[in-house]
Amino acid sequence: MRVAGFLLVLALLPGCASAKRCDAPVCEAEVVKAYPHDPNAFTEGLFYRDGRLFESTGLNGRSSIREVSLEDGRVLRSVDVDPRYFGEGIVDWGNQLVSLTWQHGIGFRWNLADFRQVGSFHYPGEGWALTKNATDIIMSDGTPQIRFLDPKTLAERRRITVTDHGQRVAMVNELEYVRGEILANIWMTPRIARIDPKDGHVKGWIDLSKLVAEGSPGGEDAVLNGIAYDSAKDRLFVTGKLWPKLYEIRLVPARGGR
Repeated sequence: MRVAGFLLVLALLPGCASAKRCDAPVCEAEVVKAYPHDPNAFTEGLFYRDGRLFESTGLNGRSSIREVSLEDGRVLRSVDVDPRYFGEGIVDWGNQLVSLTWQHGIGFRWNLADFRQVGSFHYPGEGWALTKNATDIIMSDGTPQIRFLDPKTLAERRRITVTDHGQRVAMVNELEYVRGEILANIWMTPRIARIDPKDGHVKGWIDLSKLVAEGSPGGEDAVLNGIAYDSAKDRLFVTGKLWPKLYEIRLVPARGGR
């Protein structure tokens, strides 16, 4: 079973002044503030837009797309995904949302304003996560490869392979594009990879082991997943599966200067 829900927030402060630059290949995190979040949300995708937090949840018969209150974790509005499908990542493009399903090879378009479904599309392989840059929608599928899609047609334009010192990185999961890098949860690990979108090499890691130990409710599904960025306040949101809280944290170099 793949990923479940909870939220975190990263405030990028001096020491690791942004997600684009870190003093060392590995950064850690310090908790600034904790917020409540729905502990039953099997979080699959997350993004932040114009002061609003959006989330997708998974599991057959329980998948949904939501707008969530950052301050208190309330679900402000939601729409259910067809119960035949296991919902996955989401991203916004213009006045729409784009969402994936896990193993059915079908994705959907939704009106951002009212969550009305307005279209669908197909893709080969599995669907795991989505983010975007200025020109592309960016998709992960659980392999070391990341796809770049045409936002209008959702046809694939190109791919990159995620590698760390020449070794392929598998289980690339939830994504967020932050200051010219792709940040990616690596499923079943407490780390986020900082990926160069040009060639896929890992520029560094964010190690959230301590946060997972503190915030995870336990269980094999309650792993770290979900990233979203608030560019106006330079904050990065991260989810953990089925976690009961949301954290605001700051990044610091890992001990030992690695």
